[in-house]
Amino acid sequence: MTRENFNDLHAFLIVAEKGSFTRAAAEIGVSQSALSHTIRGLEERVGIRLLTRTTRSVSPTEAGERLIRTIDPGFAEIQAGLTALSELRDRPAGTIRIATSSHAAESILLPGLQPLLAEYPDINVEINIDNGLTNIVAERFDAGVRIGEQVERDMIATRIGPDIRLVAVASPGYFSRHPIPQTPHDLTRHNCINMRFQASGALYTWEFEKDGHEMKVKTDGQLTVNDPQQIVAAALSGLGLAFILEDMVHQHIASGRLIQVLDDWCAPFPGFHLYYPNRRQSSPAFSLLVETLRYRGPQEATS
Repeated sequence: MTRENFNDLHAFLIVAEKGSFTRAAAEIGVSQSALSHTIRGLEERVGIRLLTRTTRSVSPTEAGERLIRTIDPGFAEIQAGLTALSELRDRPAGTIRIATSSHAAESILLPGLQPLLAEYPDINVEINIDNGLTNIVAERFDAGVRIGEQVERDMIATRIGPDIRLVAVASPGYFSRHPIPQTPHDLTRHNCINMRFQASGALYTWEFEKDGHEMKVKTDGQLTVNDPQQIVAAALSGLGLAFILEDMVHQHIASGRLIQVLDDWCAPFPGFHLYYPNRRQSSPAFSLLVETLRYRGPQEATS
């Protein structure tokens, strides 16, 4: 295949990844009709259908899947080689894409990145807010941010925040109608605000620990959401009892708008980590970002 067709192959990978000509066209920066024409031309040249098109989605055919497995690693190697060229520049440069939750972005990433971006104007960071467990390899992110225990074992993880803990809270109005729970078992008689994971669709099981004894409670309630910020809002509105990161509600607890319960059952655990695939050669910009965000507090030695 001639060199000019490499753009066709790249376009095909983007369409297959996005599952949509509309989203792929926006990603590449071309019109949808032009992208469709490009893909049709590629299919004519290889002599086989590569994508199955429906009114709602686009998916690779068996031949398309085989082509993806063949060429995707090659494009990844090319991108890695281009990124490594930044070592020849006087100043580190490049774009770094990070998948993270809204809370981690606000509390860790944005404050931590401020000195890096101020000192290195050629470094760009794209933050994608996703409160689910994004597959950073499949979605082509350079890194992700998760709580330490959620990071896959085959990833490199760098701690970027202190220990955190989840706390059980509800409004004074809620507790005027319901008794204060004394143990996690009591939660089964409460109207709890549940969290549904975006990626798996599963409900989060509330986890407690006291004196080395762990307890998991499957809670029930009228309200289920998939965004921690909405859990806080719902708890403040008196809609139920919430289990949420302490630093998201500590001001509301201090002001009396929320009442914390089961404190002795809420043990701390390792906080946010920046994680990324094993790379043979990281760009100077990415290495700088990792070192800038690396947590250097008193808990680092125990991470």
